[in-house]
Amino acid sequence: MGSSVRELAGATPATRDRYVDLLRVASLGAVVLGHWLMAAVTPDGVGNLLAVVPALQPLTWLLQVMPVFFFVGGFSHALSYRSLLRKRPEGSADSVYSAFLRARLQRLLRPTTVFVLVWGAAALLVQLLGGGGGLTGVTLRMVTQPLWFIGIYLAMVAFTPPLLRLHERYGWGAFAGLAGAAVAVDVLRFAAGVPYVEFLNFAFVWLAVHQLGFLRADGRVDPRRAALLAGGGLVTATALVALGPYPLSMVGMPGEKVSNMAPPTLALLAHGLWLVGAVELLRAPAARLLERPRVWRTVVAANGVAMTAFLWHLTAMFGVYGALLALDVELPAPASVAWWAQVPLRIALAAALTAALVAAFRTFERPAAPTAPGAPGASGASGGGPLAALGATLCLLGVLGLSMVGFGGLLDGRTALLIAIPVSAPAAVAMTLGGWLLVERAGRGAR
Repeated sequence: MGSSVRELAGATPATRDRYVDLLRVASLGAVVLGHWLMAAVTPDGVGNLLAVVPALQPLTWLLQVMPVFFFVGGFSHALSYRSLLRKRPEGSADSVYSAFLRARLQRLLRPTTVFVLVWGAAALLVQLLGGGGGLTGVTLRMVTQPLWFIGIYLAMVAFTPPLLRLHERYGWGAFAGLAGAAVAVDVLRFAAGVPYVEFLNFAFVWLAVHQLGFLRADGRVDPRRAALLAGGGLVTATALVALGPYPLSMVGMPGEKVSNMAPPTLALLAHGLWLVGAVELLRAPAARLLERPRVWRTVVAANGVAMTAFLWHLTAMFGVYGALLALDVELPAPASVAWWAQVPLRIALAAALTAALVAAFRTFERPAAPTAPGAPGASGASGGGPLAALGATLCLLGVLGLSMVGFGGLLDGRTALLIAIPVSAPAAVAMTLGGWLLVERAGRGAR
């Protein structure tokens, strides 16, 4: 592993934007740390530290960094798709789209599928043996919740080609159109009381942030524009929270009537703008730091296992709490002095267990080389693109459904509503696997 990382780091081309790699790792790391800090686990259940101590909710303006990850995704997707287009034979747009989806989804779905199958088997075994209560039951329900991020990211990958064309034609206007649609949704939601319209902002808010990544890929987020994004976003988010119906927390809170996260609101979009602007203002000093070989090797190593660590970090956290309870270690009341004193130990143990899980499953984050468009075995058939799109849609619905329903109540037929349709865990897993098979078939082509 060490020599491989050293070789990869040494082979980095001078044109590579190392800062983007740092942002990818740092944003996922911040999410993991935030989850570990916010979990308020007691023998009676699992709560949220931000609900126990509402004064800590402003911290979410720093720890809610998923907009940065989606911004980085837009940058990477633009470069990847354009690279495939340059290699495209005439008249094979479908095969380019199929190859693009397959290449991007492999990195996401290989480790995700392993995670889902391992946890599905464990959940079934536990419930067949009559378990599933207490902390075990909570774990089975909650361990899949971070998969919502995978689902949203899948949608971004699927929509990259048409949105990239809009970007190339309208530039900042394409971003403004998505942001304006997000504004319209919230007006209809809060001022006109239109039901269900708020769910459209799962697309408009996150795709607007993703669109900023396209602008970054074209060098159109210079320091002046970054300062405008940071300042304007922060002022707007502050005003919306102070004057509007938006809560202070930028993550979901138990029992709240309005969440900035689910579905996303205009306040979360403004929060994303200030975060994107802020990280762009730090680009120059960070780039100098990343020129140091040891720092860059660390980023390369972390990027190689980041998705695996993200998938398994809640497993590690619940494993630590379960071990503490099994050993009769007292879990202090959340936010008490004793609780804060125990935080470093819990985080260190969760990090160590996450590292062990990464060592066990990191090989699945190394996808096979994608089939290049026009290569032997690559599909040039006109149906490849629609087949890949159908597969991506099934994957999206399956992953989102699983994030909502979890693995608790497998034997009881537990379901959750996904766009007004009840979805069970087995159905969600079947959609995910079936969708991935369609994407793989479209990407490889019929032999």
